[in-house]
Amino acid sequence: MKVTKDMIIMDVLKANPDTAQFFLDIGMHCLGCPSASGESIEQACMVHGADADKLIADINAFLEAN
Repeated sequence: MKVTKDMIIMDVLKANPDTAQFFLDIGMHCLGCPSASGESIEQACMVHGADADKLIADINAFLEAN
């Protein structure tokens, strides 16, 4: 699986729950909230002031290694 900025956070978490730590590390602590089910990674990063490109790169590197 390759993660992109337009993917919904919950879809990524369902595909691989171990990716939760990447979201938690940048301050996205309510991964079970309704926003996680409807927001794209890019939208959530804008709200949380995080770099979406870095987050995507980190998650994809993790997924490729595991």
